[in-house]
Amino acid sequence: MRRIRRSVAGRLSFVRHRAVLLLLSGLPSATSATLPVFAQTPPAMRAATGDPYAAHIAEASERFGIPQAWIVAVKRAESNDDARAVSSIGALGLMQIMPKTWAELRARYGLGGDPFDPRDNIIAGTAYLREMLDRYGTVPAMLAAYNAGPARYEEYLATGRSLPAETRAYVALLAPALGSAEPLGEPRTALRRPADWREAPLFVAREGDRQPAAGRSPTGPPPLVPVQTNSVAGSQATPIFLTRRAGEGPQ
Repeated sequence: MRRIRRSVAGRLSFVRHRAVLLLLSGLPSATSATLPVFAQTPPAMRAATGDPYAAHIAEASERFGIPQAWIVAVKRAESNDDARAVSSIGALGLMQIMPKTWAELRARYGLGGDPFDPRDNIIAGTAYLREMLDRYGTVPAMLAAYNAGPARYEEYLATGRSLPAETRAYVALLAPALGSAEPLGEPRTALRRPADWREAPLFVAREGDRQPAAGRSPTGPPPLVPVQTNSVAGSQATPIFLTRRAGEGPQ
């Protein structure tokens, strides 16, 4: 009887283990080529069932209002569930948080001293996702700022300097799985209205439109005068073009 019980127990343990692996295989690793949307259940509503850190994920989700599926997807893409992961640039733990960011989040949210602690790392990473979403407003922007850092993302917005290829691939991979079809934010330089050519100071009035100077005949040659550009109040503009006298050629 004991042998039978042990055999059944072992078989059930193996089945449970296989089921967990199958559940986890639904989320890709950081090197996966594609990240499929979860079937039937919308990604934002899917719980972290079967995830080895499900309890911590549920706590973080409730605390910061970030869907559990988002946390699972980011965690998998960042560390492939390696709680001791350290990236080539020093990012730490499951959610791959930089040491300086970890120190700030730890103080802000009352976390422990170990950045590799699964619970605290997940709490910190989820808090950071919340902060990036609140700051930038869209899922793609949140992901870009999380991966590249907010300073680098804001540089992209301000100057148009392209985000790193890794970040662009990261956003393209994860945003659809998080239920977002929005494009990544356009640089502010691309959103500025082009200057109207009529406002440009390089264009001057035609000779026939010029009013004669006081005391001179309208038919006489015009004086050699600089054509002034628009100037800032209180400053003298530098002349750009000179009007030639009649009959003069280039010097």
